[in-house]
Amino acid sequence: MKNLEIADLFSKIADALDLKGGNYFKIRAYRRAARTIKDLSEDIEKIYKEGSLTNILGIGEGIAKKIKEYLETGKMSKYEKVTRDIPESLLSLLNIRDLGPKTLHILHKELGVENLDDLKKIIEEGSFSKLEGLGEKKAEKIIEGIRVYEERMGKEKRFLLGEVVPTVNEIVKKLKNIDSVTRVSPAGSVRRMKETVGDIDVLVESNRPNEVMELFTSFPEVKKVLESGETKTSVILEGLDIQMDLRVLPPESYGAALMYFTGSKDNNVRIRGLAQKKGLKVNEYGVFKNGRRIAGKTEEEIYKLLGMEFIAPELREDRGEVELALENKLPFLVKYDDIKGNLHTHTIYSDGENTIEELASHAIKFGYSYLGITDHSKAASYANGMKEDELKKQSDEIDYLNEKLENLTILKGIECDILPDGSLDFDDKILESLDFVIGAIHSGFTKNVTERMIKALENPFLKILAHPTGRLISRRVGYDVDLKSVMAKASEEDKILEINAYYDRLDLNEYNAKEANRRGIKLCINTDAHNLRMFDWMYLGVGIARRAWLPRNAIINTYDLKDLIKILKGNG
Repeated sequence: MKNLEIADLFSKIADALDLKGGNYFKIRAYRRAARTIKDLSEDIEKIYKEGSLTNILGIGEGIAKKIKEYLETGKMSKYEKVTRDIPESLLSLLNIRDLGPKTLHILHKELGVENLDDLKKIIEEGSFSKLEGLGEKKAEKIIEGIRVYEERMGKEKRFLLGEVVPTVNEIVKKLKNIDSVTRVSPAGSVRRMKETVGDIDVLVESNRPNEVMELFTSFPEVKKVLESGETKTSVILEGLDIQMDLRVLPPESYGAALMYFTGSKDNNVRIRGLAQKKGLKVNEYGVFKNGRRIAGKTEEEIYKLLGMEFIAPELREDRGEVELALENKLPFLVKYDDIKGNLHTHTIYSDGENTIEELASHAIKFGYSYLGITDHSKAASYANGMKEDELKKQSDEIDYLNEKLENLTILKGIECDILPDGSLDFDDKILESLDFVIGAIHSGFTKNVTERMIKALENPFLKILAHPTGRLISRRVGYDVDLKSVMAKASEEDKILEINAYYDRLDLNEYNAKEANRRGIKLCINTDAHNLRMFDWMYLGVGIARRAWLPRNAIINTYDLKDLIKILKGNG
């Protein structure tokens, strides 16, 4: 899919205009278009061929025309025009956290910064911190940002799981439609649901490997073939520029290969060591005893032969799962279909793209029984945060819709800003009228926010703390916060922490979610949806919960509505 390519072009147009001090509203329109296209679960080329680009919310005639130009010619004249006098290396520096367009413009104009080496040099020699409005503290933050940037963009570049999965799913779907194919599965980091992915492994079971390989290399998702053989083909995928290896296996080896290529490496080493103690040899071809294959068709038969429970792929990291599997004591993990509702969503009342009714209809399609509407509060002016009268109007609309709906209950909520002093953006009297309140920090997090969060958690009406570390995997480490102290307070006040499932957040991460559960804190998996497409990211949050060893009852939005309301009101 060309979704990521086009989204990247619009992001760079916005960045270039921002560097030049361009029109704020035009910049915002390009950024919105980039996010919209990046979040699409459908192939934008397919949407274009159906003649419906402007049916995508946030895509007007002007943006659609530029998409059409790129799809037909491979070029976008607007991008070429606005970036003509800006080095590509300079634009790429905007991926460094805490290095915004204004700062970069100053560095480019005053100190001639054009690339990463230039930036490092002016920081090392001290000229950066001598500029008015910057200083040593800003320099320290950018040094940390450079470290994160280099780690992500280095020799072993890693991609966000949510960037990769739509393309993987499309390829898997096409492979399943090949007549000679009987089984298909992603493997590696994708199957283990790691938040970032270095490359992609997909396994196919077929008795006609040459046919499979020939068809695979003709898929439009394939940009370049690196190596092609009867059992393994390696390619670079269009748009992502990530390597994918396709392996075709016979039925007798498929399960063993799936186990081996799913990994992790440490887990595989433990399994092989366990097998050796039993006089067995385990590899990607099967389980062997005295040179004779005795298992390998399925992972389940291999685990059974080794005297173990089946270990879910998300757990295969050698963190104690092998020992527990031998004792039949693995946790009963939350399942991907256990979620009964999405409790963090945004509508046109703030910065969302859809009406409440549109979100409700979509939630019903997902099989949800409840939906939480949580638009931004007034302090989030950049996100068109609601004032008190708008919240009242929204509440009346929800009452009206709840009278109409039969299979869904809409809950009244708000994503209420936690102000710098730890108070909430609305008076308690207003918050008390809602079904629940999500507290969130959206500004002022260059300072330590621990006490700010702790004070907010003392508010009796705040029930859920959103994206508790504030990280963005691709570019921002997150708040300066003592999360253990925040968790201690959340446990004391019986509050809930969010696993934000948006693919660039996944916040809490697996380690923090596991620690929260150890402390007895309940969690809520939400998508923070600003459009219908973002509902699709729920499974990423569940993947994080599974990697955190979380059971179903640790996640509040797996509960029936009656029990959920008890929890939200502090009676559960």
